[in-house]
Amino acid sequence: MIKKHALLAIAGGVVLFAAFSCSGEKKSPAKTVEYNQPLTSAEISGGKLTAEILWKFGRVSDATVSPDQKTILYAVTRYNVAENKGMTDLFVIPVSGGEARQLTHSDYSASNPRWTPDGAKIAYLSDESGSSQIWEINPDGTGKTMISEVDGGINGFVFAPDNKKLAYIKDVQVEKSPSDLYPDLPKADVRLYDDLMIRHWNRWNDYKHSHIFIAGIDNGKLSGDKDIMPGEDWDAPMAPDFNIDEICWSPDAQSLFYSCKKLAGKEYAVSTNSDIYRYSVADGKTDNFTEGMLGYDRGPAISPDGKYMAWTSMATPAYEADKDRLMIKDLSTGKTQDLSEKFDQSASSLHWSADGKSIYFISAVKGTVQLYRAEPSTGTITQLTSGVHDYTSLAQAGNDLVAQRMSMSQATEIYRVNPSNGEAVQLTNTNKNIYDNIRMGQVKERWIKTTDNKDMLVWVIYPPGFDSTKRYPALLYCEGGPQSVVSQFFSYRWNFQIMAAHGYIVIAPNRRGLPSFGQAWNDQIAGDYGGQNMKDYLSAVDNMKKEPYIDGDHLGCVGASYGGYSVFYLAGHHEGRFKAFIAHCGMFNFESFYGGTEELWFPNHDLGGPYWQKPQPKSYGAFSPHLFVDKWNTPIMIITGERDFRIPYTESLQAFTAARMKGIPSRLLVFPNETHFVTKPQNSILWQREFFGWLDKWLKNK
Repeated sequence: MIKKHALLAIAGGVVLFAAFSCSGEKKSPAKTVEYNQPLTSAEISGGKLTAEILWKFGRVSDATVSPDQKTILYAVTRYNVAENKGMTDLFVIPVSGGEARQLTHSDYSASNPRWTPDGAKIAYLSDESGSSQIWEINPDGTGKTMISEVDGGINGFVFAPDNKKLAYIKDVQVEKSPSDLYPDLPKADVRLYDDLMIRHWNRWNDYKHSHIFIAGIDNGKLSGDKDIMPGEDWDAPMAPDFNIDEICWSPDAQSLFYSCKKLAGKEYAVSTNSDIYRYSVADGKTDNFTEGMLGYDRGPAISPDGKYMAWTSMATPAYEADKDRLMIKDLSTGKTQDLSEKFDQSASSLHWSADGKSIYFISAVKGTVQLYRAEPSTGTITQLTSGVHDYTSLAQAGNDLVAQRMSMSQATEIYRVNPSNGEAVQLTNTNKNIYDNIRMGQVKERWIKTTDNKDMLVWVIYPPGFDSTKRYPALLYCEGGPQSVVSQFFSYRWNFQIMAAHGYIVIAPNRRGLPSFGQAWNDQIAGDYGGQNMKDYLSAVDNMKKEPYIDGDHLGCVGASYGGYSVFYLAGHHEGRFKAFIAHCGMFNFESFYGGTEELWFPNHDLGGPYWQKPQPKSYGAFSPHLFVDKWNTPIMIITGERDFRIPYTESLQAFTAARMKGIPSRLLVFPNETHFVTKPQNSILWQREFFGWLDKWLKNK
């Protein structure tokens, strides 16, 4: 259940903190904390990636180009493990290349960095005043000024092109809480609900919704704030991501376009029907520009002349992993065109070219993520880049593109890309000190035949210093999603290079149900969780076992979310192939999962509906792992977070109970304050130590 857009939270998460009292009174930091920590002599002499080194990486994000197209603004997040905290600072670097310059050196993280439309200032969010407010600095880092004083703080903002106003988002209480209903019981501790959704991913419904406000900019300060969604009980941008890129201005600054799912209660929980709305600044009127389109409609982008809107749209209602089509609408005539009708891939991150003749976008293809260009006038789509990497963002800089890129062997950095030939020049080298001192394992692509005679891409990651004359234990990696591509992502937990550095060969198949190999390959998994994709996993393992350097008697199987489900299911169907399992936040019992999860459109589509439906969908009786515990006989580690509402932690508790009652060697890790993901530094390092401690115990002790 890790969504596509789930692969970005992991890579760029920021832990914000402030040294203030609840009243907002400023306190001096107790001590100076160092977030840019060098490698120790032991880490350098070891020469291999470790959990501790992973937390010394600078995590690059939010690359954006100045209005004059000459300078890139970006953020770097670093962590201090001892403090268990992270800090984000802002940097600039010339588009032409050169030295990066750090702009902020504060004790408070910067987020949502933006150039002002005239390029004279850089704005960002910081909680330095006690709540998250907008601050501005000069492009050289001087002249820091707070320009907003919004009660309750701001969660994101975007400038209007005229530089006279901006849109920002903040939480607004629109439903009555228990304290509103019972003001005479101020110490009562309860949540009251009459309808779904009562919680979402990692937070309970707190009776508040994210609303969009428009404010003027008067003498460098915000003024005249107006909620453009007064009284509405839905979120914009949409939960759970609240992505500020779901909001954009028209070039004339007279209209604001935004994505929203204007449904509530049970309807919200079972539907993906979001739409693109236009709010008119002049008369306050709101129009639905995608009415009647019943799947996800997101990411509006307006052409430079203001005549066209591009956006991504899913055709199938209640199917979150449908093809993201590249759509375009003539705003005067209403004529709509699917530019990707003959393009069997999804589109994301849409950007119009400066001349309005092209739309640049990102798309996954064959286990990588590349840059593309669409020509609305001809309907032509051209792949601009190739190679073993993932592009994760893009912006235009003159005749070039500026994009963030990563691979299994390199964390995110910023590149300048020539769209005419795809040539890329690396501009930032944030973690050079690490790459200079550790060895990465080789990553190879391998195509194997599946049981139904299809070709499947399997990424194979080899230990540093791999010797083909030796024999290595191997790990089958089971991807989450389930519709989430095994691409060239660099993860700070499920990191293939750290697995390889521990002496394991990693087998990472793009099994059935994963995007980037055509929509039919992606769609096949729905209603067939224990079917072809499980055969694909075993085909990959059986193929790799033929290699003399694979120790076929010492194979492990690991995965999270749908990957955790895969581990639970394979534990009852692997026929002795594996000697150890690790399942993180996996589904164990489909009936209890349905009753405990929140985004009900997901099991309604993928499992076939609720378990009480008559006749009962096949998935419940054929593919629920708890029905096959009688065949479990292999050591298993089970990991979960108590704040995971996507796959509640009770699924893992059930699996652990079953394993112990069966007398199977097993270990349970429960993180009380983690969600579907483990994001805190010390928790993550502990996770890695336990992960490899378990694998080493069962796969290396011969």
